[in-house]
Amino acid sequence: MVWRARGDEAKNTNPDFRKSRMEHRVKSGETVGLLAYQEGEPIGWCSVAPRTTYRDLGGPHDYEDDPNAVWSLTCFSVAKEHRKKGLSSALLEAAIGYARDNGAKVIEAYPVAPNSPSYQYMGLVPQFERRGFTYIQDAGSRRRVHRLEL
Repeated sequence: MVWRARGDEAKNTNPDFRKSRMEHRVKSGETVGLLAYQEGEPIGWCSVAPRTTYRDLGGPHDYEDDPNAVWSLTCFSVAKEHRKKGLSSALLEAAIGYARDNGAKVIEAYPVAPNSPSYQYMGLVPQFERRGFTYIQDAGSRRRVHRLEL
């Protein structure tokens, strides 16, 4: 939610407020991401949607004439007992396919180095490089912008 909040919404860090805003987005039909399930239970999630649904993430300001062209993948969340089993890679593959199937020309991610003290939920650089994403530019002191042409 942190990368989606804008204006007054971004100033309100109350967890219940943020949860209600995300619920509103889902119920209104806004694309917010993908869930991974095992035996009917959610075990993982990734935030992937058109870049226009997020605040500025530090990537290039291109494709302004096509708001659906660039999709952003901003974070992963995997239940503790399902970590280190390849679920984030499976979510990454699903996100790439989902973005492509919905008209994206580019998928952009904002991973950090493996030794980064923060933002690791956004993914790690080697995971995206293994999948063919290329470094574009830095986005702050820790995050890097990586892209995959679809």
